[in-house]
Amino acid sequence: MSGLPHSPHALVTGGGRGIGREIASALARAGATVTVLGRNRATLDEAITAGDAHFAEVADVANQATVSAAIAKAASRQPIDILIANAGSAESAPFGKSDAALFRRMIDINFMGVVHTIQAALPSMKGQPYGRIVAVASTAGLKGYAYVSAYCAAKHAVVGLVRSLALELASTRVTVNAVCPGFTDTDLVAGSIDTIMKKTGRSREQAISELSKHNPQGRLVTPVEVANTVLWLCGEGASAITGQAIAVAGGEI
Repeated sequence: MSGLPHSPHALVTGGGRGIGREIASALARAGATVTVLGRNRATLDEAITAGDAHFAEVADVANQATVSAAIAKAASRQPIDILIANAGSAESAPFGKSDAALFRRMIDINFMGVVHTIQAALPSMKGQPYGRIVAVASTAGLKGYAYVSAYCAAKHAVVGLVRSLALELASTRVTVNAVCPGFTDTDLVAGSIDTIMKKTGRSREQAISELSKHNPQGRLVTPVEVANTVLWLCGEGASAITGQAIAVAGGEI
């Protein structure tokens, strides 16, 4: 498998924790200069201290002005070759109790955050000899789950964006793909586990089992497994892979 080109600059949104942090670490170990972007400076600085990233920018991806400014600042240090649109958030509620504000939050963070990020980085990427855009979506972008209709709708939108943009950029050196993890062992899923425990009275083990049942392998996906898939998509050997939504989910979908 071909690796990364010489010292590319990778920017990872939501790179301070969870899947984003693991992706940032994998890219850094593979030789990329990594900038992590997120809302919490302390969390981002921890990633740098641990050697998982080299630079950090503070921005909310739902706010187009702040994310555009942050990406411009990062690109001024070194042009961005790899863009990982990972930042996201999940909220659950029955559809009947999912008001317009909840739908807007899920769309703003999970979909428009991807749009804002790509729009800020793409103009300069198109003229370069190599470029990779990877959106971290979810199996929720490929199928439905009960009680997360707003989240599913937003992640489906991400997958549609990836497929459309890949065609627009097919004549360039920039590829556009999505990875779609199943339930992954992160603090975000830990929050879902806590919610299940609170609402149903189940034990932690029972709550984990409830989420793991979607995975034919009967377990949670690990952040490393997601990061390995992203790293492959960013390699020079994946230049013909574009417009794809790759499930990292133990056979689910």
